[in-house]
Parts: sequence; structure tokens; C-alpha cells
Amino acid sequence: MEKAKPRTRRRHGRELKQRVLEECLAPGASVAMVAMAHRLNANLVHKWRRESGSSSARPVQRTFVPVTLPVPIAEPQPIRLELQRGALCVKVSWPLDSAAACAAWLREILR
Repeated sequence: MEKAKPRTRRRHGRELKQRVLEECLAPGASVAMVAMAHRLNANLVHKWRRESGSSSARPVQRTFVPVTLPVPIAEPQPIRLELQRGALCVKVSWPLDSAAACAAWLREILR
């Protein structure tokens, strides 16, 4: 029966860590891409960044750009009337811009 080979962790030198952290600070660099280039796990590189305090060394610059959005033009809702007298039911849809005419018509009908 063979003995299982003991697992050993890789040890990375200070120079490699420093080089990796500097590459992470380059404009447009991502931790994942730098880690893959050095055959490292991205979580390990994130850990090195936290330990060195450089995780926030590259401040995120936010630029706010004013955007003008078109004002939505809401279709005016028509005036809707429903008149019922006995068995007779009348439903009317009247344009909102003719509200005065609608009022005059309604006065005539209700007389």
C-alpha cells in the first residue's frame, strides 16, 4: 500500500508578490488577468492586496455625464361618460381638448 504524498503549499517570494501587486495597479488591469498570467489563483492575489493595504490604492474615478432624456409625451386620456336611463345605456368617449363642448353636450342631454 502506497502512502499518500503530503500536500505542500507553494510559497511565493516577496519579489513575485510585489510584481503581481504592481501589475494589478496598472490602468485597465484586472486581478483575474494578472493572476492567470502568473498561474495564480485570483483569490490569492486579492488576499495579497488586502494584506498589503493596496486594495484601495487605485481609487475609482467616477465621472458623471449629464444625460438629457426626452420628455415622454403622454397621450391625453379622453373624457369617458356612461349614461344610463332605464334599459338604455350610452357610453361616450370625448376628446379632452374639447372639454367645453363635452360640457355643453352633457347639459343638453341631461335637461
